[in-house]
Amino acid sequence: MKFSKVVALAALVSVGPTFAADKHDHAHEHESMHGGVVVEVKDLDLELVAKPEVIQLHLRDHGKPVDVANGSAKLTLLSGANKQDVELRPAGDRLEAKGSFKVGAGTKLVAVVTLPGKPSTTARFTLK
Repeated sequence: MKFSKVVALAALVSVGPTFAADKHDHAHEHESMHGGVVVEVKDLDLELVAKPEVIQLHLRDHGKPVDVANGSAKLTLLSGANKQDVELRPAGDRLEAKGSFKVGAGTKLVAVVTLPGKPSTTARFTLK
């Protein structure tokens, strides 16, 4: 009787990691829809599209666009020894800033997103 319990326990222990290692898509994709870099934070997908003249931040909650009409974001760009702080404002269905930005490969960006009625969200990006 003890032997059968040991075998059953061993079977459960070996099967558990198999299920945990299974692909977790959480019923939504984390793919780029606008050609940017996507990061997930608290079931929120943040897609950063960074170009030398414009930076856009698209937000999706479970694949659906988030209303950013009253939102904002503060973005810090770190490129080598250079640091640049940028304020993103609503522009249609995204947060956006226009100007001159150093956004080459390897640039690191930290975004602090503020939406009404929700705690602020911090996301980190690295451009490829």
